[in-house]
Amino acid sequence: MKTLFVGAGSMAYALLNGALEAKVLEKESVFVTNRSNGQLLTEVTNHFGVNGVHDHLPSHEPFDVIILAMKPKDFHGATPAVKRFLTSDTLIISVLAGISIKQIREALAFNGAVARAMPNTSASVGRSATAVTCNGSLSEKQREWTMKFFSSVGLAVEVPEEQMDLITAVSGSGPAYIYYVAEIIEKAAVDLGLHSELAKALIKETISGASVMLEKSGLEAEILRKNVTSPGGTTEAGISVLEQYGVSEAFTHCVDAAKNRSQEMGKELRLNRVK
Repeated sequence: MKTLFVGAGSMAYALLNGALEAKVLEKESVFVTNRSNGQLLTEVTNHFGVNGVHDHLPSHEPFDVIILAMKPKDFHGATPAVKRFLTSDTLIISVLAGISIKQIREALAFNGAVARAMPNTSASVGRSATAVTCNGSLSEKQREWTMKFFSSVGLAVEVPEEQMDLITAVSGSGPAYIYYVAEIIEKAAVDLGLHSELAKALIKETISGASVMLEKSGLEAEILRKNVTSPGGTTEAGISVLEQYGVSEAFTHCVDAAKNRSQEMGKELRLNRVK
């Protein structure tokens, strides 16, 4: 499948890294373009050995797949270039938060196959959690390829589009929440007396081990937590403070805010297009 990535940022990098490693993409058939940062484009193309499009390809150059991986705010600015590469048989895959399939089709004046996906940057190590939704124009081959592509970089599930904003908040942004927790615990450990390198090593392995337990133990997170939390013990003392400070409620608000922002981004893009 001859594939064009529009955008060379962290998400494009993660998907390229995972899909090339899994051989779902072949570097000779991959093209990458980046509208504003030529240095970044050069770094990505040199690293992966794929084809860079620094200016533009001939307008007749067709692609089987075009992956929209720019920042959402840059979507409308990129549409004239994307239109040049579209044919009726092109599959468009968007990994842009907040932008609906309807918006994509309207902006590109395109009535063909569009899939919307929300992976996360763990795709670069083959561990993304990706939600995918497809319109009715995908052929069976295109649908299979889309799911194979995202399955090559982790878990891929097909969902209704109305769930995408919430999933963006849960798994699209989710790695950042985990990194934030790691960052906070590391700072607390250092402030209370541990050497920074020791704190980092212990926290990395702790989070990695907990992830494996969630994946392989067959037990729910609540049960795993209770198994570690002995009555009157150290873990219970720590958890009670988290409850006292409303950490559970804070995470609920965190996910809700991210979901709302995903919805707002789509509305902003509609308003900007009208202007």
